[in-house]
Amino acid sequence: MSSPQVWFVTGSSSGFGRSMVEAALKKGHLVAATLRKPEVLEDLAAEYSAAQLLILKLDVTKEDEIAAAFAKVKEVFGRVDIVFNNAGIALIGEIEATTQEVARDSFEVLFWGATNVTRTALEYMRDNKPVGGRILQVSSFYGVYGESGTGYYSAAKFALEGFTESLVKEMDPEWNIKVTIIEPGPFLTGIKGNACITPAHPAYPPLPNGQTRLDPLKIALNGNKDKAVEVFLKIATAPDPPLRLPIHKHAIAFVRKKAASLLADADKSEVWSEDIILPPSALENGGTH
Repeated sequence: MSSPQVWFVTGSSSGFGRSMVEAALKKGHLVAATLRKPEVLEDLAAEYSAAQLLILKLDVTKEDEIAAAFAKVKEVFGRVDIVFNNAGIALIGEIEATTQEVARDSFEVLFWGATNVTRTALEYMRDNKPVGGRILQVSSFYGVYGESGTGYYSAAKFALEGFTESLVKEMDPEWNIKVTIIEPGPFLTGIKGNACITPAHPAYPPLPNGQTRLDPLKIALNGNKDKAVEVFLKIATAPDPPLRLPIHKHAIAFVRKKAASLLADADKSEVWSEDIILPPSALENGGTH
């Protein structure tokens, strides 16, 4: 991939998004920073010229704004090389305590927003000359391991991971589009200030430590987001990037815990599958699966 690349970053106002924009700019890349409130990046607009930094209003829940943003980037920079698909919201609360409205709103951002950005990115990357691009799909270690208090957040991230895994298998290798699912652990990103936290459900008794549930934000948010985005920069140009990138030792531990749990369940369940397969003769005679 040639340098400098054109980056398209969603959720650029804070956290990983803001750090990614700054890191890419410092490396000399061309960056389209998208966010719901462009005025938040006035300081960067004053520091970098319009020839390197394009700031665009984008609410990822609005398909027309996604289309308009990509079209503007193509008009200004000529192509889209790397999409950092980061826009999101943290949703914390017991499943029964979370209203359908709040849950659906979170899916609009975390799943539908992310997947609609992905679908549009594919169209533009296929039109690149030379063809190709990279999509960095920001998930979470809660997209691998569901925990109490993260039910709907995990559900949306699990859905995004399933979508992405299937997409990678569907794409024609000739398109030269590679996708990596980033699964961050507990990083200090300002997420506490942007989280949607539901009141505790009265049916759930307090836990032994006095909490009504495990609050994911009470774990030590000790990951350095600026060092993480330096890794993302390297992954974005790696010739053979991984499909998944769990990052932070906490994330690595939880991925291994989930893998061990899946293997244990498979081993325990194997006996139940011994006698449930139809013989070939039954299939030949019109048997169905």
